[in-house]
Amino acid sequence: MTMSPSVIAPVSFNRRLKNRIVQSLVWLAFAVAVVPLVSVLWLVVKNGAARFDAEFLTHSMRNIGPRDAGGGAYHAVLGTLEQVGLATLISVPIGLLTAIYLVEYGEGRRLARTISFFVDVMTGIPSVVAGLFILAFWVLVLGLGYSGFAGALALSILMMPTVVRASEEMLRLVPNELREASYALGVPKWKTIARIVLPTAFTGIVTGIMLAIARVAGETAPLLLTVFITDSINSDPFKGPQMGLPLYVFDQAQRPNVTAVDRAWAGALTLILIVMLLNLVARLITWWRSPAKGR
Repeated sequence: MTMSPSVIAPVSFNRRLKNRIVQSLVWLAFAVAVVPLVSVLWLVVKNGAARFDAEFLTHSMRNIGPRDAGGGAYHAVLGTLEQVGLATLISVPIGLLTAIYLVEYGEGRRLARTISFFVDVMTGIPSVVAGLFILAFWVLVLGLGYSGFAGALALSILMMPTVVRASEEMLRLVPNELREASYALGVPKWKTIARIVLPTAFTGIVTGIMLAIARVAGETAPLLLTVFITDSINSDPFKGPQMGLPLYVFDQAQRPNVTAVDRAWAGALTLILIVMLLNLVARLITWWRSPAKGR
């Protein structure tokens, strides 16, 4: 039995109308999400480009007065790279091993449920609480003083839950058939994880690690409590106060003069560029290790 065109036409029109309405709503939501991001990036680039030069990247603020022109953020860039690097070295192995245990060994175990619960709790911890914990334990109780390493410890607390959850989800996406095929060949479980599971989930794990790094790279409160502020270059993260880019932006932005505010904008631009560069490196690594490349 065939239906007349007079019955089909209204149905098709209603579907097209609904499709257009939903499509318009999707584009509107996209614009609402993107416009603030683009406006923030444009504002940072516009205000920071004037002071973003070679002098800014190669000089510190030592012997530069609050109202003096010149100076730079070399000491802050160095501090941020060292602090985030140490935090990554601390949190990635712990987070990855935790995710491996939850996925490969902890199915149905009480310990795994307990670990998963505390990972969820750590995900919602405010950054200032992590800074206060390291301040109380590392700086005050142990008396080891302010240092870049103390800041890295606080940042690693914030990084770990992101690394655990991202790695856990990527490991769960690995097909069980790959594991079973490996076990059928007599390969031990630990070698199956190292040779089959981890390489398969590698690109997703790297993406999760980069999300964790981007999450902590701009944190100010933990560093303010654990690293303190200095205008001098300190290349040793284990001894003495050390500057970071978030602290540098905070310190310069609160000074009531144009030259300091310009340095703050340039510091914010530098931080954004560092995060973008790290994401680009991660993308290149994942592209190089993609299955299509056979590596």
